[in-house]
Amino acid sequence: MTTVIVGADGQLGRALQQQFPDAVALDRSKLDVTDARAVRDYRWADVDVVLNAAAWTAVDAAEDPANLDAVRAANVDAVGYLARAVRTCGATLVHISSEYVFDGRHEGPHPEDWPPNPLSVYGRTKADGDAQASYVTKHYLVRTTWVVGDGGNFVRTMADLADRGVSPTVVDDQIGRPTFTRDLAAGIAHLLETRAPYGTYNLTNDGDPGSWADVAAAVFEARGRSASDVSRTSTETYFADKPQAAARPLNSVLDLARIKAAGFLPRDWRIALADYLR
Repeated sequence: MTTVIVGADGQLGRALQQQFPDAVALDRSKLDVTDARAVRDYRWADVDVVLNAAAWTAVDAAEDPANLDAVRAANVDAVGYLARAVRTCGATLVHISSEYVFDGRHEGPHPEDWPPNPLSVYGRTKADGDAQASYVTKHYLVRTTWVVGDGGNFVRTMADLADRGVSPTVVDDQIGRPTFTRDLAAGIAHLLETRAPYGTYNLTNDGDPGSWADVAAAVFEARGRSASDVSRTSTETYFADKPQAAARPLNSVLDLARIKAAGFLPRDWRIALADYLR
């Protein structure tokens, strides 16, 4: 089986390279997926699986009208180009989605078929990209949240603040679960290896959901600081002086019943966090 990783230099892309060591890893310098001609002319004939980890993920910067074309190019147009290429060669497309396609007002974990109602430009482009991916018969649309991997992320930021003696203020009314890229990549491999039914799968780490402040407190405790060194605030208060920021869904919890029924049991996020910090 020939596997191609697109967006191979991102946090998930690096984890996918470890999970699929024989895959062809393509960063933007090797394949710019926003370039229709470049995607069309790539040698797809012998490709069996395309793992699309390329995306615009700067949520707040996406709100700047000057960036709209670039955001849509990465999150919508590029997915359409890849979908056409995959349909032509008969490969399987694995596309990564986000809980930002939801408004976060659902009470309880979001099932895979919950109607999209994005609050932000980023969320709208991810929902539009999902629609492009769904045109491929052989596709896995993997929806995830709060990604943590090899690169800049919330957990690394909190660990750095803890180590430097800083006591941050973190929102405590956005609820979800972190997703560590090691587990996300393993779940994707499981879907492919077991030939699970095509379609959409929620895939995050498991465990009792928590807030961003809960995650920060867990990081501080792991670094030898007190959880009380993390002050808590509401999303409304935190972003009151940040009018350029994107609206966030308050409920980012995804229902994991389908991925578990497919035989993959994600680790508890607190266990994964301790492992990551080691």
